[in-house]
Amino acid sequence: MDNLRHVYADPLSGWDGSVAAARDLQRQLAAQVRLEDDFPSLRLVAGVDVGFEEGGRITRAAAVLLDAETRQPLAECVARIPTSMPYIPGLLSFRELPALLQALDALPQRPDLVFVDGHGIAHPRRLGVAAHLGVVTGLPTIGVAKKILIGEHAELPLNKGARVDLHAKEGDVIGTLLRSKDGVRPLIVSPGNRVSLATAPEVVMAFVTRYRLPEPTRLADRLASRRGKEHRV
Repeated sequence: MDNLRHVYADPLSGWDGSVAAARDLQRQLAAQVRLEDDFPSLRLVAGVDVGFEEGGRITRAAAVLLDAETRQPLAECVARIPTSMPYIPGLLSFRELPALLQALDALPQRPDLVFVDGHGIAHPRRLGVAAHLGVVTGLPTIGVAKKILIGEHAELPLNKGARVDLHAKEGDVIGTLLRSKDGVRPLIVSPGNRVSLATAPEVVMAFVTRYRLPEPTRLADRLASRRGKEHRV
């Protein structure tokens, strides 16, 4: 099996536990993000998401592996670990990545690309959880979020497939608002690593079926929130 073990760095290496140091580390890692298409013809993709149990004391991360052609799930894993830090806006990856990497690592094969329920570069320091995950694993990643964290945009048409750029206040394009189905709330799509701004929404739409969310994150969301079957690690 082409397993992920030992291919990624400690996601929190160099962090002393302080908010200031976390933000500094985000800036350093953001410089390593690659925003050009550098992924193979997709055979296997993964979706990852995080939920919480016991009033937030347990972090529950889910990873689902899918066949890229059929969109059918091939494997799924759940990792449950004690939550190591409270929720701090902009530092979500420090709270979620330790469990996420355990779940991803337990999949039987290495995905060609990972869909992450969260932001990529559409983040104050351009390092949301999808970007952080992409840098420490080296995997191509795309962030698919349900709400805007930062940025401004033009009005988005109501039809399926409509999209508008998401701009940081400096004017840089940091993502795309994407209407995945007619009339539904838009998704906020931003590249995490090794995927371009233009390609990220195209890949997301390719994995949308009859639901608002693309299949990889829809299935991971279902598992992370305990609405689906699970294989614990």
